[in-house]
Amino acid sequence: MAIQTTEFAPSLRDRIDAIFARIGQGMNTYVEARSRHREIAALEAKSDKELAEMGITRDRIVHYVFRDLVWL
Repeated sequence: MAIQTTEFAPSLRDRIDAIFARIGQGMNTYVEARSRHREIAALEAKSDKELAEMGITRDRIVHYVFRDLVWL
């Protein structure tokens, strides 16, 4: 009895492509999780009075949102 297969092992190039695709997907997930766009948008939607009550001005919103990463 003969066994015949038509499937071939993935080539080295295909395996490397798959590795980089997984790395890219992981990086996208990380970047999206770290994104602070929503927080910036929420603060920009506030009135100047509300921002003043928080102790920030409109031109310092980005600095406020990223205050834990960068000291400005």
